[in-house]
Amino acid sequence: MNSDILIQAVVTLFVTIDPVGLAPLFLAVTAGMNRSERRQVALRASIIAFGIFVLFALAGTLILSLFGITLPAFRVAGGLLLFWIAFEMVFERRQERHENTAQRAITEDDIHGVAVFPLAIPLMAGPGAISATILLSGEFSSVLDRMALIGIILAIVVLTYGVYLVAERVEGLLGATGRSVLTRLLGVILSALAVQFVADGVKALIAA
Repeated sequence: MNSDILIQAVVTLFVTIDPVGLAPLFLAVTAGMNRSERRQVALRASIIAFGIFVLFALAGTLILSLFGITLPAFRVAGGLLLFWIAFEMVFERRQERHENTAQRAITEDDIHGVAVFPLAIPLMAGPGAISATILLSGEFSSVLDRMALIGIILAIVVLTYGVYLVAERVEGLLGATGRSVLTRLLGVILSALAVQFVADGVKALIAA
């Protein structure tokens, strides 16, 4: 497996899942819970999100074929979606939208369901992260490569779980300015990766 592809997978999934950016949202959806309850919610959400990612990593291309969608076409569509997410990150619209989603969960859903919605879906396993997983699964074609992709997903989900456990400290450490700078920086990186996805997809479509 090419090291460049591994690095691309790590960066893409890290940026689209955005563990650091989820820290304040985790605090929002678990408001009023004690430390033990927050730990249970964090663990359940992480397990559910990981299961969703594994499903699309292993069967993403099969799911596309059932709908008659080619991987190059999805690569272009997914790249455009990732670019939109990057645009929102640079201009800080994504965080505001996620905060609104989190707030709705507190007022409308039972507190015990926040691990599923909105924490696991769509904050962790959202459209961007799922699209990125399917796109990357096309690069990781062999069994060993897919295991490597699942290992990367597991590492980032575990990292996210760790961030949840120290969410209060992370938010206090970064502050509003630090979080804003980090979000914009990750958005620029994701936009470049999104353009690369679109370029590769267009090239494959033309070749076909």
